[in-house]
Amino acid sequence: MTHQVHAFEPPERFVAGTVGEPGDRTFFLQARGGGRVVSVALEKVQVSLLAEKLEELLTEASRRFGVELPETSPIVVSDNEPLDTPVDEEFRVGTLGLAFDVDTTTVVIEAIEAGEADAEAELAGDEDEDTPLDDEDDEPDDDLDRLRVRLTPEATRAFIDRARRVVAAGRPPCPLCGQPLDPAGHLCPRHNGYHR
Repeated sequence: MTHQVHAFEPPERFVAGTVGEPGDRTFFLQARGGGRVVSVALEKVQVSLLAEKLEELLTEASRRFGVELPETSPIVVSDNEPLDTPVDEEFRVGTLGLAFDVDTTTVVIEAIEAGEADAEAELAGDEDEDTPLDDEDDEPDDDLDRLRVRLTPEATRAFIDRARRVVAAGRPPCPLCGQPLDPAGHLCPRHNGYHR
């Protein structure tokens, strides 16, 4: 079976966004360019880690290669627009890859489809907690679909800022236990299971 590489080098727009109500949201990465829109689904923790690792990548690129970094709060107006509709999921992300291209001074982000190995590792993790879920020697299969974008440091900074806002826009944490509060409250372990 052939795989598709959805390449946007550079995209007109690349954002993280959600569909649904807090507590029942689906997270997406969405790239638009050349009359195409590609949306891939992923987990909230993946969006959070992607923003964190992109920040580290920019800092390292500045330290090692002297890349000029944009301000942490860009002066340009932030992209607060919703995802482009319709939001059709191309695939669910299993692996995210990051690189810095010194020749073009751009950040390369690659989202790779979750394959059978990811599903097997997830099932194995449910059964045996000693089974490692992430084997560093395993390379993603070449026959998996991919979304690849190439961003300037400024566009990367804008993506990081929006991704952090999207993650933080969920349900507020319980002041006692830190678990997310539903609109109807939750069973707080700090209250011995009483409804809060």
